[in-house]
Amino acid sequence: MRLVAVLGVVLLTAALPSLARRCGVDPAAALWLGALNPLVLAHLVAGAHNDAIMVGLLVAGLAAAVARHPAVGAALIALAALVKAPAVVAIFFVASIWAEQATGRWRRVRTMLYAAAVAAATTVVITAVAGTGYGWVRALNTPVSTGNWSPTSLLGRATGAILGTAHAVPMWHWIGLGAAVVAGAILWLRRTHLGPVYAVGLGLGAIVLFGPALRPWYLLWGLVPLAAAAPDGRVRKVAAVACAALAMVVLPSGFAFGAEQVAQAVFGCVLAAALAAALLTPSRVPVVAQ
Repeated sequence: MRLVAVLGVVLLTAALPSLARRCGVDPAAALWLGALNPLVLAHLVAGAHNDAIMVGLLVAGLAAAVARHPAVGAALIALAALVKAPAVVAIFFVASIWAEQATGRWRRVRTMLYAAAVAAATTVVITAVAGTGYGWVRALNTPVSTGNWSPTSLLGRATGAILGTAHAVPMWHWIGLGAAVVAGAILWLRRTHLGPVYAVGLGLGAIVLFGPALRPWYLLWGLVPLAAAAPDGRVRKVAAVACAALAMVVLPSGFAFGAEQVAQAVFGCVLAAALAAALLTPSRVPVVAQ
């Protein structure tokens, strides 16, 4: 499982510089934020989460689309969505990129239909080859479980405790879904101003924040496109600080820290500080009088 996750990170690392370059962002800065990220190292690699494959395919698809291969981009985005469904929102923005590269009347409608057809064909072919069938469709509501942690779930539990109802959590989940849809519509209308890749990152970030389940590594869905397209400034700084903080929330397994892990971390920090102090302190060599 970790080998598969590492392959996803390799794909991400290979595709990110070219995507950043076409978005006018320094490729080195994109790699530092999008690949050499504590969430990537601690969760996608050490935790072996399949989000690594989803994000790698997502970035590769966006890179192919902006490089004037939108059909390939749509197919790769469809593969990403078969790993984690939220990636499907990028299909709409790939269609927008495709429309900018096309000519003729009704090009926006035509490219939207083209992108949808490519994504549908990819889904059918891959499902047939894998032989898994479409039972995964019924599992798409798994994150909606009331036991999952997210801002909307917390609001639902608090509301339910106050009002004494069990329907508060589902209600807040629907409110969050509506907020994500509204955010996506606004980003779609502003895609020309923001840039389609930047809009994809913000849209996936909205899905994570307003969705029914939130894990620290979920933020990478939106952060990696932002690493490739966000201009220098507040967005990149906030993203970097958030990733550094969230990497310390849970272990790569997804569970909270226990006393043993805290003790090991404290011991490791003390040992590292002592070694650093010993290595950085200049040695005092006695001066021999001539």
